[in-house]
Amino acid sequence: MDHLNRFESRVTFRLLRLEYGVALVVCSALALWHISEVRWWPAVVLFVYIDLIGYIPGAIAFRRSRDGRISKVYYVLYNTMHSFATHAVVLGVWAAVAGFEWAFLAVPIHLCGDRALFGNFLKSFRVRFEPVAVPAFVEFETRVVVQDSAEHPMPERV
Repeated sequence: MDHLNRFESRVTFRLLRLEYGVALVVCSALALWHISEVRWWPAVVLFVYIDLIGYIPGAIAFRRSRDGRISKVYYVLYNTMHSFATHAVVLGVWAAVAGFEWAFLAVPIHLCGDRALFGNFLKSFRVRFEPVAVPAFVEFETRVVVQDSAEHPMPERV
């Protein structure tokens, strides 16, 4: 919400996902508009390699872990591969060497899709690799919502 309160309310989280949803629609529309110019092998590779490197190894390790704890390496892999900054470099180098191509849209389609459709953003070392509610956060969120409701009651309907 801001630099001192680094959490999102349910509404602001949905709005953030909506913004990525708009970007997903724009990138998908551009890909469809230029569908005849998309080289499909590079597009598929760019779309899939993000999760092949960044998600699947951590998901496997998480499922194999008895207590749900896995190496931070998996978090770093996930965050690196699901970063727009990483792919700005990758695609920038690719474009400098081989030129621009519409297959590049596979990257923002993947990343925006993860955020908009699944609510998956970068992973903190302080939570499980796969989503598991942290009881202290659930309690905190409940207290914030109750406190906010008490301090700012909704006007009664007439």
